[in-house]
Amino acid sequence: MTDGAITPLAEAYLELLKRAVLGETAGPVTVYQPVATTPGGRFTRRLLKRLLTSEDVALARPTSEDLSRRAEGGQAIFVPPWALTMIGSRRLDNVESCMRSALEEGIPGDFIETGVWKGGTTIFMRGLLRALGVTDRRVCVADSFEGAPAPDAAKYPADRGSVFHTWDLAVDLATVRENFARFNLLDDQVEFVKGWFRDTLPGLRGRTWAVVRLDGDLYESTMDALENLYDDLAVGGWLIVDDYDIEACRQAVTDFRAAKGVTDEIKPVDGYGVCWRKAG
Repeated sequence: MTDGAITPLAEAYLELLKRAVLGETAGPVTVYQPVATTPGGRFTRRLLKRLLTSEDVALARPTSEDLSRRAEGGQAIFVPPWALTMIGSRRLDNVESCMRSALEEGIPGDFIETGVWKGGTTIFMRGLLRALGVTDRRVCVADSFEGAPAPDAAKYPADRGSVFHTWDLAVDLATVRENFARFNLLDDQVEFVKGWFRDTLPGLRGRTWAVVRLDGDLYESTMDALENLYDDLAVGGWLIVDDYDIEACRQAVTDFRAAKGVTDEIKPVDGYGVCWRKAG
């Protein structure tokens, strides 16, 4: 099966794989939400505050979370610690839709995500190729594997004030490779590109892409990906932007489209991501 056709058994595999990388195969679970105020009288509050500070712990209250079908992703909702992607089911469904569209219509090229965190979305991409019996295309996994870069506000004013580099987003390459291996999807159809996009993505010029998915948060990271990958996106291929709700990312997309004269319709995926199909 190389044209996007799929059996019911393969559909079931993809649904299970999707739920696994989203962290939805367990639950409801008990999680601990930080308590904003310390209970008790003045003396009790002071004692607890001193104790918590000295022990480097925090006061929290147990709550129950239902993990079934997290439609939206990102930091606004609870992401299970065992999840391998934060994007939510709607955006993962969009990845599947774009890939299957490209395969069914014979759009040439490989598939790439720039900014992969734990690798969950690219694991699903590789799983989709396996489910469809596609052996002549690759999934490219591009990331610094060191978290987000510090903003260069002098060169990219839109990134001024960005704090993504302070977030705990770094997942090393060995861990991501192991995540692929856990699903038996680590093979020669998976290609890892390690380093800052400004340094690595120019080396990918000249490749042909069927689907390009951007998840770099910053203006700089988004623009680096667009400038180095978009020209090689095949006509009829899909460009997906995960972070369009972030002002700096959205500005990069707007500036790039204006500079290139891109007028293809931007289609919303959910309240966060968007995509468009390259017309020419």
